[in-house]
Amino acid sequence: MAVTLPITGACHCGAVSYEMKIQPRFAVECNCSVCRSLGTVWGHGEAGDITVTAAPDATLSYSRGDKELAFHTCRTCGSTTHWEAVKGDAKGRMAVNLRLAAPGTIKEIGHRLFDGADTWTFLD
Repeated sequence: MAVTLPITGACHCGAVSYEMKIQPRFAVECNCSVCRSLGTVWGHGEAGDITVTAAPDATLSYSRGDKELAFHTCRTCGSTTHWEAVKGDAKGRMAVNLRLAAPGTIKEIGHRLFDGADTWTFLD
């Protein structure tokens, strides 16, 4: 299905917003320990296809394990807005939290479950 582009979203307080110029192939819900805790559904793309707008210190950045991904959360309201690959094979990739986009966006894109906890494969 097609959604209206760009896809836009913002944290609860509006301090951090994003614009995704392309439609992701699908919305991804991952069950790894981080994504499960954050309650996110990701729309993946290249960094050049996504613009995040925020004041320089508006987000907290969190990385764990191999520290290849930096997860960004609004300092004011606590909403997780996006991640960016900072090193490794995925460098140059980003994902935005589609739960912060307009209602119905995830359904229109199509929702897939990813097993980031064990098999590193899609479960559907």
